[in-house]
Amino acid sequence: MTTISDDKIKEFISLFDGDIARAALDSYEQRRNASITTSHANRRLRSIGDEIISVQHVSKHYLLGSQTVDALRGVTLSVGRGEFIAITGASGSGKSTLLQIIGCLDKPTSGRVVIESEETTHLSDSALSDLRQHAIGFIFQSFYLQPFLNLATNLEIPGMFARTNPRERRRRAVELARMVNVAERMKHLPKELSGGQMQRAAIARALLNQPKVLLADEPTGNLDSKNGLEVIQLLTELHNEGTTIVMVTHSQHDAGFADRIVNLFDGQIVHTTRL
Repeated sequence: MTTISDDKIKEFISLFDGDIARAALDSYEQRRNASITTSHANRRLRSIGDEIISVQHVSKHYLLGSQTVDALRGVTLSVGRGEFIAITGASGSGKSTLLQIIGCLDKPTSGRVVIESEETTHLSDSALSDLRQHAIGFIFQSFYLQPFLNLATNLEIPGMFARTNPRERRRRAVELARMVNVAERMKHLPKELSGGQMQRAAIARALLNQPKVLLADEPTGNLDSKNGLEVIQLLTELHNEGTTIVMVTHSQHDAGFADRIVNLFDGQIVHTTRL
């Protein structure tokens, strides 16, 4: 299921009786505006620290047969510690490629990427894996929960790779499950969870190793509007507690919760808006 846009919701509401439609639309607008207003109010209480991510003149080229595809073209971006960045743009603009390079899942063709004062572009595969495990948490649109493992074990997987003490990773998994409101589902398989529960669980999993940076690729893309709002509010709460977040999104509503919106077009940053 995809997220329902504001325009679609308003169009649906307009199908009903005039008074009912007006009341429903007022209620929806109040709920939506309240969530954004709260986010903006909390933003004023936060301070952005020193640079934690530095992307310098990064380009990424792919070969498709005899054709070269320029996914990124000379992108430069700095993210402060504790900042919430939303990366927007049309499909094919380079958003996910940029996020994968920041997250050490891919390497640029040229340019430099620095995470926590560590230049990643020349690190070995094992060093990159270690950096991902201890500094970066990932949230994907498709959840990627292991289908034959119960939720408790799914949440512990990052701690297994990081060789965290089993008792400590279990304690941390339970704590995070409570935080994202899925503690009562710990013995269930992913197929027994709703889409919203799976995405909240995926956020808990991403936080298990206490990463410095949380990367989210279309985190509400497979959710309906209600569950999407709950997930974006959860990310906002994490941000209010000091987590650095870089989020790729098509949703202007979701982007409105960020400190800064970075718009890509044809592999280049064309506009930046500070909120």
